[in-house]
Amino acid sequence: MSGSAFGHRYATALLELAAETSQTAKIQRDLASVLETWQESRELRDVFENPAFSTEVRAGVLEGVSKRLGLSPLLTNTLRLLSDRGRLRQLPELVESFNTLAQDEGGVVAEVTSATELSASYYTKLQMSLEKSLGKKVTVVKKTDPSLIAGVVTRVGDKVFDGTVASRLRHLREGLLP
Repeated sequence: MSGSAFGHRYATALLELAAETSQTAKIQRDLASVLETWQESRELRDVFENPAFSTEVRAGVLEGVSKRLGLSPLLTNTLRLLSDRGRLRQLPELVESFNTLAQDEGGVVAEVTSATELSASYYTKLQMSLEKSLGKKVTVVKKTDPSLIAGVVTRVGDKVFDGTVASRLRHLREGLLP
C-alpha cells in the first residue's frame, strides 16, 4: 500500500469521527501540534521506529505526549492504534491527508507563525478576515518562532503571506541594490 493510500484511509476515518463529534477544527490543531513535536524530536521518532522499544514503553510515551499537548481523546486513541500497528512513522502522511480532506469539506487551515504569542483578538480578527476573503471556514493554528524577530508569517494552503521584519528588510535591500 502506498503512503498516500495509508494516509487517506486513516484520515478519512478520523475525519468522519471528528465530524460526528464536531471536533474537526480541534483535531486539525492537535494534528499540527503532534506533527510539529514529531518533526522536532528525533528521540520521539526513535521510540516509535526502533523495534527495541516495547509496546508498553511506546504507550507510556504516547500518553505523556498526549497529556503535554492536550490532545483530544479521539486523536490519542487514533495515535495509539497507529502505534500498536507500527504505523506512527507515517504520521506526516496522515496529517497531510486529513488537512486535505478537511479543506475539501469546507474548512481551511491557516498556520500563523510569530516571534511571540499574539493576543487572542489578533487571531480572531485574522480568522474573520481570512474567512471573508476565502469564503470558507478557517482554523488558525498558532506557532511561535523567536528567530522571526518581529512580524507574522501566515500560510494558507500553498500561499504564504510573509509580514516579518526580515522579509521587509530583504525587499528593501533588493530594491536599493542595483
